[in-house]
Amino acid sequence: MRNKTLTRADLAEAIQRHVGLSKAESATFVESVVNEVSAALAAGENVKISGFGSFVLNQKAERVGRNPKTGIEAKIPARRVLNFRASHSLKDAISKAR
Repeated sequence: MRNKTLTRADLAEAIQRHVGLSKAESATFVESVVNEVSAALAAGENVKISGFGSFVLNQKAERVGRNPKTGIEAKIPARRVLNFRASHSLKDAISKAR
């Protein structure tokens, strides 16, 4: 198993190898994709990448929580949370990799 984190530079390098773009063009391409996904999520849209998965925004209601250390109640404000749901093909690929 690989203990490495895949970075933007790694993605740009892979695009350079497989597509043949220059290093600068590959890095620009990766940045463009990341910016588009980020902008869509910030605008409240869900993002689905076929064969990979979906980034889904959920609204969490305001609630009362408790500090586990002191037991004091605290109000937790409403917020949006981002969840990732892997596609079936990604799940299958991960299972086969084991």
